Amino acid sequence: MNSKIIPSVMAKNQKELDQDLKKIRSVTKRVHLDIADGKFVNNTLMGFKFKLPKNFQYSAHLMLEHPQPWIKNHLKQIDLFIPQLETIKNIKKHIAWIKSHKKKVAFALKPYTAITRLKPFLKDIDYLLILTVHPGFYGSLFLPSALRKISVLKKHNSKIKIIVDGGMNPQTIKQTKQYTIDYYISGSYTTKAEFPQKSISNLLNALK
Repeated sequence: MNSKIIPSVMAKNQKELDQDLKKIRSVTKRVHLDIADGKFVNNTLMGFKFKLPKNFQYSAHLMLEHPQPWIKNHLKQIDLFIPQLETIKNIKKHIAWIKSHKKKVAFALKPYTAITRLKPFLKDIDYLLILTVHPGFYGSLFLPSALRKISVLKKHNSKIKIIVDGGMNPQTIKQTKQYTIDYYISGSYTTKAEFPQKSISNLLNALK
């Protein structure tokens, strides 16, 4: 399977955002943005009025208690919005709302969040992000038990694209090889590395 590595960015200000994007511009066309409100997780990320260069495609992981206002304000900038399932009160309504804006449907799940609420809607979901760390910070402890959800999800909808996010390095990524994973998000190991391209190659080689 041709899994892909997507670098992620956690920025506190425009200068930090610009520095990270400049570092990875030659190695990727896709960038994963971590957005946090300081409430859903104990950290604030991208809480400023940011500017994004147009030479990337962006996904945004929304660690926000109320993600829909943020989505509405950034429809033109972001290609894929990934709110935390735990913040969505009415899944059916949210799916319809996202589709009305001609966007793909995606959700993120904390490591210990069950997929029970999602089962009736799996046929309508395009992407699921499985967190293998507790969200909000770089360098959190890798939790491989979260990966067990993947096999169940794929049984219900084989077309769902699976994204794994959290704690990725050549050692931890080897523990994921038995699962069907389409995309890996890598932050501290890739974006913060001196040579991001080498880090991406190391991750892909560890999957062989």
